Amino acid sequence: MAGVNACIKYSMFFFNFIFWLCGSVILGVAIWVRVSKDAVKQVGDVNIEEFYIAVNILIAVGAIIMVLGFLGCCGAIKESRCMLLLFFIGLLLILAIQITAGVLGAVYKSQVESTLMEKYKQFLPLENQPKEFKEELEALQRELKCCGLVYGHQDWADPPASCNCNQNNSSACVSVKNRQIWAKPCITVLTNIFKDNLVIIVGIAFGLAVVEIFGLVFSMILYCQIKNK
Repeated sequence: MAGVNACIKYSMFFFNFIFWLCGSVILGVAIWVRVSKDAVKQVGDVNIEEFYIAVNILIAVGAIIMVLGFLGCCGAIKESRCMLLLFFIGLLLILAIQITAGVLGAVYKSQVESTLMEKYKQFLPLENQPKEFKEELEALQRELKCCGLVYGHQDWADPPASCNCNQNNSSACVSVKNRQIWAKPCITVLTNIFKDNLVIIVGIAFGLAVVEIFGLVFSMILYCQIKNK
């Protein structure tokens, strides 16, 4: 009977070590995206956390990938058919979930700006909002260096101190009644944050999918060789 090809065996081990590292990276990046700008996830009744569905999926995927990478390494070194079969099935499921997460990320990337715009328009004019809402918004303006929600400083009858721009002679500022005010509305800054984060997540998801396909091929080849040994 034919033996196990040493090149395939150690290639499988090396692949799974890289796969484990990739799982660590995707888990770390997804967690970073999830917790970054934590203070601005909700303003008034607008819950921005709904755009983190793809990120939440990838957190789980990253953790499982790390376990599968370890399982694949052990299966290759010990020539365990059981471990390799579990690795193959788990990796196939992860690939399907990962593609779903990538598609969700691409869909939300195109919808985030229009969704935020429609929700935030409901809060204009800002002077009519409760004190708690305005305090939250002012904290957001100081954090993101923006002014107003949708149309910039025009959303305020009298822009508060949190709108003051501290960058002299900068294109980020606009002159309003002898004051320097942040030019960008907060919706623009928020949209850019989400789009940048989703580009990272989608890129990692589809990039890692290519690596996973090679893992499926290697694991099945090694499984068949061990079976025929």
